[in-house]
Amino acid sequence: MDTRTIGSLTVSVVGLGCNNFGMRIGRQETDAVVGAALSAGITLFDTADIYGGSKSESHLGAALGSRRDEIVLATKFGVPYEGHEGGASAGYIRTAVEDSLTRLGTDRIDLYQLHAPDAKTPFAETLGALSELVDEGKVREIGCSNFTRAMLEEAAAVSSSAHFASVQNQYNILYREPEDEVLPYCDAAGVGFLPYFPLASGLLTGKYKAGEAPPEGTRLAAMGDAAASQLSDDRLAKVVALSSLAEQAGHTVLELAIAWLLAQESVSSVIAGATKPEQVAANVAAGNWKVSPEVLAEVEAIAPR
Repeated sequence: MDTRTIGSLTVSVVGLGCNNFGMRIGRQETDAVVGAALSAGITLFDTADIYGGSKSESHLGAALGSRRDEIVLATKFGVPYEGHEGGASAGYIRTAVEDSLTRLGTDRIDLYQLHAPDAKTPFAETLGALSELVDEGKVREIGCSNFTRAMLEEAAAVSSSAHFASVQNQYNILYREPEDEVLPYCDAAGVGFLPYFPLASGLLTGKYKAGEAPPEGTRLAAMGDAAASQLSDDRLAKVVALSSLAEQAGHTVLELAIAWLLAQESVSSVIAGATKPEQVAANVAAGNWKVSPEVLAEVEAIAPR
């Protein structure tokens, strides 16, 4: 598989999102998915302390076992969960990193990401604490998530010793907001971009149909009435058109969604979730498709920025 960089880290262009571990799938199923990802050449594994009620980290650590050193391990902190107040204060960061290290069964986190901005804590305090973790070898690179360009610029201005190597925000064919400000910043500053919801909560798999209820067990089915905006006639019509475009090129709409993201220079890796080994294989196959300029132009016509 092709690789790209996040700071000093080299990562596979398709990563594994581990948010399903401990929530939608248990230990045995996690082992199967992680095994499939390792066999397929995926090296970036992305989790968070809140996923699966903190079980995602422990499931992932157990599944990796002795193969931990073969991969780039990314996790996140800062969102409150049971017994943890959250935030990005120096004191909380110390607690959070030790808890994550214990659950993951490792002595270091390759990419440690602030999961959401913390308006109560100055960036200087947050970056100072993260810089100490890097100096101690507990963290290799630091990143952030759900940051605006203004936040990224402010963080870059307040610290000379620690800089975010990546930002992880929502981005997909149907959600193009990062193109306005965040992606241009990443290009200029050399910050890696990691898109989450690359398949638009599953919409870009083609499994949701107009006039039909979401299939049982899917993310949007679990959202109930709140999924209505995701399943609008306009979005579903775009998915139909994108599916037709992909089929004409001999691919699926899922493959188009991932390959389109990888055609954006700012994107370091597409982190795609999976609950079954065959989904891992599909995600990896998508990463091997180099989309032509003609197809990119047609995507733009169907789902313009």
